[in-house]
Amino acid sequence: MMKQLRLSGSGGQGVITAAIIFAEAAMREGRQVVQSQSYGPEARGGASKAEVIIDDAPIYHPKIIVPDIVLSLTQKAADNYYGDLDRNKGILIVDEDLVPDIPDFPRVIKVPVTRIASEQVGKMLFTNIVALGVLVKISKIVSIDSARASVQKRVPPHTVEQNMKALELGYNAV
Repeated sequence: MMKQLRLSGSGGQGVITAAIIFAEAAMREGRQVVQSQSYGPEARGGASKAEVIIDDAPIYHPKIIVPDIVLSLTQKAADNYYGDLDRNKGILIVDEDLVPDIPDFPRVIKVPVTRIASEQVGKMLFTNIVALGVLVKISKIVSIDSARASVQKRVPPHTVEQNMKALELGYNAV
């Protein structure tokens, strides 16, 4: 049951943190996990992507070949990173407000991720955790309980309540 996920956006949106939390949730459930990341030289605003490979068996190749799911939080990320999705099985998830020109792909799920974070949680800072909730629901790879535990472990203690709200809102937005 190998699954390959790519989370993409711009620096500062937290896609790397979301990928790490997703990977930790999978490890909680006893799965084998590889997580990698890359980002542009700019600290904020540059291209950013994080990848997670999850399997029940050992993972011998740590790079994604054909992702099962690509999450894109910006237009540039969508344009750059959806191309190697499997057209028959892959799923492209986009922030419907920040990806106005949706790539021509058979299975696209549009969610107002940034708007949910801003309007319902109170800060765009929680965009990545809203996106994580969406990813947990759509992928069905890890349970929401494992995601909650990993979020609680990873985020600053004074933000746990807001992050839990963001996770639930993302999970229920799909």
